Amino acid sequence: MAGILKLNAISPLADPIFAGYEYGDNIKDPMGIMVRSANMADYPAGENLLAVARAGAGTNNIPVAEYAKKGIVVFNTPGANANAVKELVICELFLGGRKITEAIDWVKSLKGEGENVGKLVEKGKGKFAGHEIYGKTLGVIGLGAIGIMVANAAKALGMRVLGADPFLSTHNALMLDPAVEVVAGNDEIYRRADFITVHVPLTPQTKGMLNRQTLDACRDGVVIINNSRGELADTAAVKEALESGKLSRYITDFPTADLIGVDGAICLPHLGASTPEAEDNCAVMAANQLKDYIENGNITNSVNYPAVSAAREGTARICICHMNRANMIAQFAAAISAKGINIANMTDKAKGDYAYGIIDIENEADDGLVRELEEIEGVIRVRVV
Repeated sequence: MAGILKLNAISPLADPIFAGYEYGDNIKDPMGIMVRSANMADYPAGENLLAVARAGAGTNNIPVAEYAKKGIVVFNTPGANANAVKELVICELFLGGRKITEAIDWVKSLKGEGENVGKLVEKGKGKFAGHEIYGKTLGVIGLGAIGIMVANAAKALGMRVLGADPFLSTHNALMLDPAVEVVAGNDEIYRRADFITVHVPLTPQTKGMLNRQTLDACRDGVVIINNSRGELADTAAVKEALESGKLSRYITDFPTADLIGVDGAICLPHLGASTPEAEDNCAVMAANQLKDYIENGNITNSVNYPAVSAAREGTARICICHMNRANMIAQFAAAISAKGINIANMTDKAKGDYAYGIIDIENEADDGLVRELEEIEGVIRVRVV
């Protein structure tokens, strides 16, 4: 059986999932890839590569659009690391309200003071007074898996919570604490929130969303937490807002050279999902999705192809990556029927420019049928599983 390549260290909990496969970090021409942070922009994807599974939510390190054109399915693991990120955000809420990091640094400076430490602490602690988060208003931008957990946890801590997400699903809405107020858009959050936490993907629309205009719309002294992507913020605008007092804290998991050492900026080294529990969860979820696609053609949590899954029926299963165009399904059915083969089940869904179909048939699929399907204009990849 062809191999599965690891481009990063992956939790060993994924190992038994790939029992029977050649699985490791030195696999040539793999059919599947497990990856965390490795940059795949220049990775030479071979013709045998069927799918890439990212053990995490973000896929900025993978050329998703180019892979879609080649019929390479890219998976991610939304929600697998959500609890780890949620816990870090809750920690950052406290860091935003209290001058904890400055206080820790100051206490370190008392090394060597001996018996005077106690007196110095009582004398100097007033410089680090902060405020509680209880009763304050938190705005959550992005109500996906992480945003929902943050919103619910903050509500349990006694905060008033606002949430905004134009793509809020029914499932996610039902997961929200009923006391969380879902508002029409981000402007409402900028206007009303004492704390803001951002949980959105980096897209052309969200890049630089924290800029001079949006920061000016915020309440004076607001605390902003950005654990999603550094590029969501205009760093120059953030620094200006910190200097003017518009921002009292900017806390981010994505440090930049311009932010390090700036008063009011708390920079963490991308710790959001850096727990063994999150790494285990992501690895297991990614491995199961990759294996299910390779062996059964089922797609769950893909960022470039639609979610399509079906229980097996019939004798053989044909999986087709294709462009989202009119009359494609009819052409597939006609090609199969022309061979005198009955279709036991067919499902086909679209996502943007691309679509994916699973067709279970009651006979074996010979090479001739596969070639005919491949020759249909708009078909990207055909395989039998």
